Amino acid sequence: MIITMASVSLDGFFEGPGHDIGWHHMSDELHRHINDELAKMTTFVDGRRNHELMLRAWPHAEDHLDWPQPMLDFGPIWRDTPKIVYSRTRQFTEWNTETRTEVVPAEIKALPGDAMIGGNELLQTFFEHDLIDEIRLYVNPVAIGAGTPFFRKPNALALKGTRAFDNGVVLLTYGRR
Repeated sequence: MIITMASVSLDGFFEGPGHDIGWHHMSDELHRHINDELAKMTTFVDGRRNHELMLRAWPHAEDHLDWPQPMLDFGPIWRDTPKIVYSRTRQFTEWNTETRTEVVPAEIKALPGDAMIGGNELLQTFFEHDLIDEIRLYVNPVAIGAGTPFFRKPNALALKGTRAFDNGVVLLTYGRR
């Protein structure tokens, strides 16, 4: 199954102006949940910019003993999971990563197990190729007014489930209609 998990604002933005994600609400409960879900994935599929963001924190998470335990726990999950990064400008090979330049739908559909797609530009390409099986939106209790919208085209979805977290974030899980 091809899954995307994304934090969004109440008004539907994936990120604010200038790629700001500082408005994301995180708690230990939510981070533990995300860790549990991501640990089930067989592949992380990211765009270049999202992968570069991950490279800033997770290869050496254990060096940050002041971080909350759920953040420390995520480091090995990220490092150990095979990653495919789509980039036309940079090659990635470290941390169990391979780089591809073009999305080939048949290759994506052939991935074993569950794959998690990260990065809004790549996600839009996956939407255009009708490759997303499940959308998990972590709706943050904040309206940011501007930024990058999560959905750029109409997309009919079927609600599969909901869950509220202690910090006001609500998970809405959608599948194909």
